[in-house]
Amino acid sequence: MNEGEKVNFQHVSVLLEECIEGLDIKPNGIYVDGTLGGAGHSRHIAERLSEGGLLIGIDQDENAIRAAAEKLEDLSERVKLVRDNFSNLAAVLANVGIDRIDGLLLDLGVSSHQLDEAERGFSYMQDAPLDMRMDNRDDITAKYIVNHYSEAELTRIIKEYGEENWAKRIAAFIVEHRKEAEIETTHQLVDIIKRAVPKGARKDGPHPAKRTFQAIRIEVNRELEIIEATIKAATEHLNAGGRICIITFHSLEDRIVKNAFKKLTDPCTCPPQFPICKCDAKKELEIITRKPIVPTEHELEINPRSRSAKLRIAEKL
Repeated sequence: MNEGEKVNFQHVSVLLEECIEGLDIKPNGIYVDGTLGGAGHSRHIAERLSEGGLLIGIDQDENAIRAAAEKLEDLSERVKLVRDNFSNLAAVLANVGIDRIDGLLLDLGVSSHQLDEAERGFSYMQDAPLDMRMDNRDDITAKYIVNHYSEAELTRIIKEYGEENWAKRIAAFIVEHRKEAEIETTHQLVDIIKRAVPKGARKDGPHPAKRTFQAIRIEVNRELEIIEATIKAATEHLNAGGRICIITFHSLEDRIVKNAFKKLTDPCTCPPQFPICKCDAKKELEIITRKPIVPTEHELEINPRSRSAKLRIAEKL
């Protein structure tokens, strides 16, 4: 892609109104969108800021940064864009000379644009090189994982990250196939998965490759291991009354967010038999959403990809 070429980064913002309301935006506040994507959420945050406010938009995807710069050009005086991973939140804030923020938004998972851009290799519906990197500066690709991970490692990630019942069989079929030749494309992998999953199990439910592709994508981008640490870092940098809003798209992400919030709202590590707390752990967050917020029927009609979305919100004490 040429330097001056525009990026068609289409994305329907999930749970947009709920996120904006959940952030409880102050006009002169400082907010971080850690998953800039199509800049839909970011634009609505920036539009609510005064000249004293600032939005820091973070994304590791080069295309997302370029597209956001175009979409937010008229608001550039109150927007700072950074190409990085949100797991480096503390370093990003230090680099822009900011210590305290008033809110963090994370919209986890793969963006619509990344799925639709065939050559990125995220989608099992389109044939492309096995890549799946959200940041093309990273070394590990889906092709490397599929061709170099051991059968035990493949089984673990497909079972754990994909919650796939046929993980062991899929891993065995992958390892057997690559003895003859490298697995290079998404459709080659899809064909292997289809052969591994028995015909009866393929009749109902999602596409047979969906869970395995999800698992490999999570492994490539270290998606799960960075969530809890980011929540802790954000909490340390939040002003009192600041909010963390996180949208998840599958149960593994949601469970991590739920548990991370819980640790910061109930941090006591004393044994249950102790009559009073002696560990002196301080409660740092208040959970705003006892149950996660999910899309309305109207949103599901407009954007079917939002079906599994869940929003959890917590506030700094």
